[in-house]
Amino acid sequence: MAENQNIEWKESWRDEYLKWICGFANAQGGVLNIGINDNGVPVGLKDTKSLMEEIPNKIVTLLGIVADVNLQEKDGIEYIEIVVPKSNMPIAYKGVYHYRSGSTKQELRGQALQDFLLKKLGMTWDDMVDERASLDDINPEAVAYFQRIAVANKRMAKEAVSDDVKVVLDNLNLINESGQIKKAALLLFGKKPEKFVSAPYFRIGRFRKDDTDLLFQDSVECDLIRMADRVVELLKSKYLISPIHYEGLQRIEDLEVPEDALREAIFNAIIHKDYSGAHIQMKVWDDRIEIWNDGGLPYDMSIEKLLGQHSSKPRNVNIASVFYKAGFIESWGRGILKIQKGFEDAGMKAPLFEEDCGGVRVTLYRNVGISASNEKNVQKKQAEKASRKNKQKKQAEKTSRNGQAAKTVENKKKILDFLRDKDESKAAEIGEHIGLSSARVRVILSELAEDGKILAKGDGKSRRYMINSKN
Repeated sequence: MAENQNIEWKESWRDEYLKWICGFANAQGGVLNIGINDNGVPVGLKDTKSLMEEIPNKIVTLLGIVADVNLQEKDGIEYIEIVVPKSNMPIAYKGVYHYRSGSTKQELRGQALQDFLLKKLGMTWDDMVDERASLDDINPEAVAYFQRIAVANKRMAKEAVSDDVKVVLDNLNLINESGQIKKAALLLFGKKPEKFVSAPYFRIGRFRKDDTDLLFQDSVECDLIRMADRVVELLKSKYLISPIHYEGLQRIEDLEVPEDALREAIFNAIIHKDYSGAHIQMKVWDDRIEIWNDGGLPYDMSIEKLLGQHSSKPRNVNIASVFYKAGFIESWGRGILKIQKGFEDAGMKAPLFEEDCGGVRVTLYRNVGISASNEKNVQKKQAEKASRKNKQKKQAEKTSRNGQAAKTVENKKKILDFLRDKDESKAAEIGEHIGLSSARVRVILSELAEDGKILAKGDGKSRRYMINSKN
């Protein structure tokens, strides 16, 4: 039997191997064999009797756990078998937490350590409350959006649409027993998520040659429940194209990459992001789209496992649960397979998944032939849009001018009709009669005088107007 996640061989005993025992206890348990070389061949031990007493005592004293320490024999050669049970509590060796992953041992630090400790306590980061928050920090519009889409996707009963904000959050397990708001609720439905979390943003940039060649960029800053929709809308309007084709008489405008797979990749980035770290970053290149979210894979997950059949292990369980109830995702770890199948069915290059800079990057490849002309298409669309706006503006101005001219003609007629019934009148009297300001009436009276329709006598406020009898 070869070494694996649950088995480790060592030729002789050293106290530092307590780290391996610590790692087994923090993971799924395992067996550490002392007196067997890397090829699995027993080589024997010196002082077997003393080791059988020393090792159990050190495990209890330094790790606080009990392991079975057994003397075994193979081909007449003795070795020691240490059977380590899985611990329900986090175990540290000299203040450091170790974890067995695959056939290696890891020291847990930073976010990985925080996730590990919370998991051992039956919690995740987004399960924690923020004592500064109240229901006033929740956006009712975001909650209403969730209710509508959850009902539409048949993940909630129709009657749930009428539930108030507090009831919805309570049903989603986003409020604790004391009525405190969990971080997940503030991210999912908050009016200002950035008030409680450092970088809850989704940044998009259009690049050409390299990372320094940034053409333009955008930042989507909103509650998480509506973030994916807004990201996709922005991509459709500015970054990607939808080639037009016809099926019979029906006009079809499919996005250049499989939209369901793209959405799944965006959902994954939102759900698995470490929200104590950097914002989600999407880089759109001529030939590819890169999505990077802060926060590496779970400490017991690898890229190889990720690409195969695996259990769902979301970093933020509450956020994932709400996305499931909204109908955005499935809950069985099928997201990666869905992304892969989407591109496979479209006959496109398979996406690439990598761990990079403490996070996970997904590369979705574009159709090079289409994307190469993307800039021209975008520029053409923008020019057409600008031209339409300019025409609309000019038409609006023309309509406004025509309307004003027609109104002026109408007001001139009213003034002339009024003056025919009067020998003479002041501008203020005329304005009061026809419902115009004195200043506006004076402008129209000036035009009528220039046309010879009326005469004026006097100056200033005593100036009076009358019909020109010569007309």
